Amino acid sequence: MLGEGRPGQVRLVDPQRQHADDGRPEIECDGGGVPWRGNPSVHAALHRSRSAPLTLHEAQTVITGAHERAATIGALVTVAVVDEGGHLQALGRMNGAAPLSAQIAGTKAASVALFRRDGAALRQMQEASPGFFAQLDRAVRVPILAGAGAALILRGDTVLGAMAVSGGMAPGQDDECAEAGLTVLAPSCSPSHG
Repeated sequence: MLGEGRPGQVRLVDPQRQHADDGRPEIECDGGGVPWRGNPSVHAALHRSRSAPLTLHEAQTVITGAHERAATIGALVTVAVVDEGGHLQALGRMNGAAPLSAQIAGTKAASVALFRRDGAALRQMQEASPGFFAQLDRAVRVPILAGAGAALILRGDTVLGAMAVSGGMAPGQDDECAEAGLTVLAPSCSPSHG
C-alpha cells in the first residue's frame, strides 16, 4: 500500500523515474528511509511486520522469573525460550531438574512458536486432529510437542518467540512457573495464555 507521512508506508521517489538496473520504480520508506527497488506493497508489508526481537536479557529475565516461582513451590524445572522461528535463545535448568526436562522444554517452546498458539490451544488442535499430528513428524524437521507450561511471547500483535517450562511434578506447576516467568517482562511484551 502506498502512502505518505505514515510510519510503515512507502512512497515513490519519482513516479516517472525507474531504476536503470531492472526497470522497477524506486521508492523510499517512511519519507526518507533506505531506497528500495521492487514491489512497494511488499516492502510496506515487510516494513510494518518488523518489531524489535526478544533480547537475550528479556529471555533470561523470563527464565529467572520462572525459576524463582519454581523454588517457592518446591519444583525443579527447566525453562526454554525460543525466537519466533522456534530456535533456542536461552535455556535454564535448575540444579536437580531432570536431564530430559531440557529437551522437553525446548521442544514445547519451539512447537508453540511455530504454530503461533499457546500450549493449551496446541493441545486442543492435537486432540481434534490426531491423524494430522501423527504424520507431522514426517513433514517438519522438528518434533511437535503440545503441553502445559508453554506460551507465546508477544509485543503488541507480533510474536517475538515462546517459552516453555518442564519438570513440574504436580499438576499445574509448569503453568504456574511459566506465568511467573512471563509476568516479569516489560509492559511492551505480553504473554499469550491458554
